[in-house]
Amino acid sequence: MNPDTRDLKLHVLSSICEIIAHLPDLENILLEVLRIMSDNLSMKRATVTLLDRKTGMLFITASHGLTPEEMRRGVYRLDEGVTGRIFQTGKPYAVPDIRKEPLFLNKTQSRTLEKQHLTFIGVPITLQGIPIGVLNVDRLFGDHVSTQEDIEFLQVVAVLIAQFVSLNEQFQNLRAENASLRYKVSKGTDGPYIVGRSSAMQEVQRQIQRVAPTKATVLLQGESGTGKTLIGRIIHDLSERKKFPFIKVNCASIPENLLESELFGFEKGAFTGAMAAKPGKFEEADNGSIFLDEIGELPLGLQAKLLRFIQEKEFERLGSNKTRRVDVRILAATNKDLEALSNQGAFRPDLFYRLNVFPIHTPALRERKEDIEGLLIHFLRKVSREYNREIHFSIDALELLKAHDWPGNVREMENLIERLVILSEQDRIQPELIEPFLGSRPSTRTDSPSASGTAQAVDKPALLREMEKREIIAALGRNGWVQARAAKELGLSQRQMGYKISKFDLDAMVSVQRVRSRKNKS
Repeated sequence: MNPDTRDLKLHVLSSICEIIAHLPDLENILLEVLRIMSDNLSMKRATVTLLDRKTGMLFITASHGLTPEEMRRGVYRLDEGVTGRIFQTGKPYAVPDIRKEPLFLNKTQSRTLEKQHLTFIGVPITLQGIPIGVLNVDRLFGDHVSTQEDIEFLQVVAVLIAQFVSLNEQFQNLRAENASLRYKVSKGTDGPYIVGRSSAMQEVQRQIQRVAPTKATVLLQGESGTGKTLIGRIIHDLSERKKFPFIKVNCASIPENLLESELFGFEKGAFTGAMAAKPGKFEEADNGSIFLDEIGELPLGLQAKLLRFIQEKEFERLGSNKTRRVDVRILAATNKDLEALSNQGAFRPDLFYRLNVFPIHTPALRERKEDIEGLLIHFLRKVSREYNREIHFSIDALELLKAHDWPGNVREMENLIERLVILSEQDRIQPELIEPFLGSRPSTRTDSPSASGTAQAVDKPALLREMEKREIIAALGRNGWVQARAAKELGLSQRQMGYKISKFDLDAMVSVQRVRSRKNKS
């Protein structure tokens, strides 16, 4: 062996061993390994392709010299091409000239323009004798070093990579255990947690604890009102991003012409009224998480820009050519079937697959009826504390609520309990107070769209809102339109009363009535 080559190898291996203590995750470690090899050796391109146990396919996990698009093409069956052969046989394989090798598929299309012959070498990455991936590179040391020497060096690097993968798996398991412990602590404090002992919710909790410590994109799917925002918040709080912002954006509530500037920001003069530059939500969420609710409502034009951000972690503000980079974890939520929408051309398939890295289904209440009683009691205690009241359900009232079908899910339940606490004049909620909101039947769901059933479903929320509004107005009237007095009578804080007045657009009425009240007194 040439002394210069030996020293070079030792330098490269030493540099590779040093990075493990300074980098936080496997992907960055692998990227740094390949960078070190490229900087010191005659290597144009290299890939680390690892087995995905869920799909049984080989995916390029890290690369040097490939674009993101070329990386995405690097997906192999276990019996496909040179990479598949190396994985299956567990033996190295060298291609002296890729132009003459039928097994070399060039799936990444990264070597299409090569004019001279190119030597391609691959070695298996094994852990305890079992293949877990493949390390592929273009020629390392040049023609003055034999191919066999290249292979032997790559086998040493592959052993180090296998150890990195093993350490990463152990680290991920520890992070998952840590997330589980933090979640249990959160349940005993004021932190967010899920109420529910059903098998469906236990599975959701297991998925949360598994994915929270990672940086994977999460897609929360389920009906409206099932608690997707709460789950997103829990995932953020159990992650290493907890100390950084958790930014929520409802893609359905912002007009389409404003949504791009809301997400990505804008520069001064970008449009009429843009008097100063303003960062978008992605910049606000830097190092934290962004929760994109109702992602299915995102316009197709913005879907392309979001896809680019997910892939490249970069974007431009509206009215700017300057490329910005931020580190943001994306948590998306939808009550629509995005896969069906993508098949219909209403949602980009490539964006769907990027969002669907770790899907979590949030079950409707009818799918976890055993949780209903616990949720009812949880919300009653919560609202009672907020309103400084000691209030309970009668047995008959609890049974009536348990029999209800809750088409609006957890959100409907929480809103109803708050209204019942406001309206109840006793310390025990009775069925008579509940029945106007639920109807004479236990279930409000109808299998046939009859006129009466539809009207009943539409009128109940309006009736509930109107009753609460009348109660607030009546209390204000009895107390000379002084908010503090009315709040005390209803068992509300001044902040809660202010919220109610704003919610029902009563600010103008309160102001006018207070003026009249003063005039009458004078």
